[in-house]
Amino acid sequence: MLDRPIPIAEISSDLRLQIVGAAGAGFPSPSQDWREDAIDLVELLRLDRAASFVFRVSGSSMLDAGLFDNDVVVVDRDAKPANGRIVIAIVDGGFVVRQLVIRQGVPYLEARNARMVYEPTIADGEMGIEIWGVVRASVRNLQA
Repeated sequence: MLDRPIPIAEISSDLRLQIVGAAGAGFPSPSQDWREDAIDLVELLRLDRAASFVFRVSGSSMLDAGLFDNDVVVVDRDAKPANGRIVIAIVDGGFVVRQLVIRQGVPYLEARNARMVYEPTIADGEMGIEIWGVVRASVRNLQA
């Protein structure tokens, strides 16, 4: 479950991180001499938009989708939910993160954790279920 949306507050316009270089995740990168001076996280994550919100993930229902407990996800309220997209939905009065899966024209909200049993939820607007937004990006603290 997710507690509540966190609106993007006033973010310093000079928030930029220096890029040291490219780091190969397999063999050494041939682009190590490539250099970009800085990266603007606000622009990269598109946090300057009124329709962008941040949630902290709580729980293990989406491990197989690469979302872990305490990860932070950036959510667009104005993005169109589509088959296969990770979404934030309101179920039983609380926020949840799930994958939207459409089977034979019926939309379902499905968890992604093969080690646990979660029943898919029909997301047809009945029974107070609402798709609130679409997850666009995630951030993880690897030191936690």
